[in-house]
Amino acid sequence: MLLTIDCGNTNTIFSIWDGTRFVSTWRTATDHQRTADQYFVWLSTLISLQNIKVDITDVIISSTVPRVVFNLRVLSDRYFNTRPFVVGKSDCKIPIDVRVETGTAVGPDRIVNSVAGYNLFGGNLIIVDFGTATTFDVVDHDGAYIGGVIAPGVNLSLQALHQMAAALPHVDIAKPEEVIGKNTISCMQSGVFWGYIGLVKEICRKIKEEKKEEMKIVATGGLASLLQSTELLFDNVEENLTMHGLRLIFDYNIKSIDSL
Repeated sequence: MLLTIDCGNTNTIFSIWDGTRFVSTWRTATDHQRTADQYFVWLSTLISLQNIKVDITDVIISSTVPRVVFNLRVLSDRYFNTRPFVVGKSDCKIPIDVRVETGTAVGPDRIVNSVAGYNLFGGNLIIVDFGTATTFDVVDHDGAYIGGVIAPGVNLSLQALHQMAAALPHVDIAKPEEVIGKNTISCMQSGVFWGYIGLVKEICRKIKEEKKEEMKIVATGGLASLLQSTELLFDNVEENLTMHGLRLIFDYNIKSIDSL
């Protein structure tokens, strides 16, 4: 079985692929101080609680937090007796081209999402990922990653409002009943909710205008479904996009090894 690990700035997601489907997925807060032993105790406890028969033989990791990778490598080696593939490292091949300025480091999550998006929906894509940052990744007609846009994430924006303005409380993202707020919380929710709908619409419009082509818009991340339920912003919402991409990259590397 394959363990796929997607480590973001806020959360780390673990999924187990049994060869035909993801049998389970778990999420934990990203913490670079968490040891390999702690990861294993947490993961094995959850597996036991769900009564899943698991025999992990392979691991692949995507991480935007470099300090976390070491302990995830130790987890793979110590408890699963395998050397993990780490997206972005030289020994982990990817099945698409990356056409950006020389010397530019592209986040592994953006590469993984591009691989998955091209596999599922073909080329000429805009992939919107609602994470700690809201990213827009542009996939060319041949599947190549050709750049994108980075904007502050929704929760980051709400946190900044709360921390930098003494009179503003912390609020959760939600669709307000009316655009014009009648109290502080509804005003903040309206600004963030409708502001992000406007942000997505305008950035996607400008990308399409610049590319001069018809493009599909694919969204992933927790906010995607909420925004889609209000305005049909996206052609597709794919919650497991990153995990699908990790599995594809793992398969690509295994086939490359087998062909040697």
